[in-house]
Amino acid sequence: MASPLLERGYIPRQITVYAAQRASTHAPSGSAVFIYPEGETLVYVVTENGKLSLARVFEGGNGEQLQIELPQLRLSAELEGIDASSPNVLLDETCYEMRDTVQGILSSPTEIVGIELPPAPVKLNLLPESWRRRRLQLIRQAEWRRRLLLIGGAYGALLLLLLAYLGLLRFQIARLDRRIAQDAPGTEFVRATEAKWKALAPAIDGHYYPVEILLHLFESLPSADVRITAYNQSARQISVDGEANTAALAYQFIEKIKKNPDLRAFQFDMAAPRILSNNHAQFRIEGRAK
Repeated sequence: MASPLLERGYIPRQITVYAAQRASTHAPSGSAVFIYPEGETLVYVVTENGKLSLARVFEGGNGEQLQIELPQLRLSAELEGIDASSPNVLLDETCYEMRDTVQGILSSPTEIVGIELPPAPVKLNLLPESWRRRRLQLIRQAEWRRRLLLIGGAYGALLLLLLAYLGLLRFQIARLDRRIAQDAPGTEFVRATEAKWKALAPAIDGHYYPVEILLHLFESLPSADVRITAYNQSARQISVDGEANTAALAYQFIEKIKKNPDLRAFQFDMAAPRILSNNHAQFRIEGRAK
């Protein structure tokens, strides 16, 4: 009967006796007698502190049958050590017409109860172990499915953010390309002007005048033992040949040239001096415009 539900994965958390649940709902403490219909039968239940102690089913359940069956059931319960003389008698609201009969038989006030109250939790669980394992397996599968969906959603969101970021980058690059293209004529003019000024610098800048350069070179001589023998200059480059009594004086000369603030427009380098037969050092200094 439960196969269609099991095949679809609908497995209950708990299977319990309806009488125990109704007793736990309406009489959670003390002893009580509870009578309620179930289909075409009438169920007679004795409970103690919400737990089922005795249950019997009456076929038909009319007043005459109750007159016969209830005293016998009450006696059977007393013989089994169950207190069935409780003054707390509960009768289902659908059996209201039997109230006087039940009250006369049990000699106790009878309370009419409804089924609208939510069922109270009970510890009795008749769920088969195989069903419990299958339900736990389905719960775990659903949890993993939920986690995978969350992970997939997170990755999807990250992918969308990445695509949006790439789209924004492409848009900004295209905008920069358009601005560069718009500014290209002005940029080219500035570059051409700079190149012309650099070409004219030796002619109009005093730092590039040969006389000025020679003056500062002579100011940088460490002593009279260092002599300049040749000087050559082009638009952007100069060369100085000389001779010193010692190689140390040649090195002092190049160091003073590099430290001279009036010669900062050039970058000077000197190869190792060549030692002559008279132990003098012959050197060549080259300077390139910065």
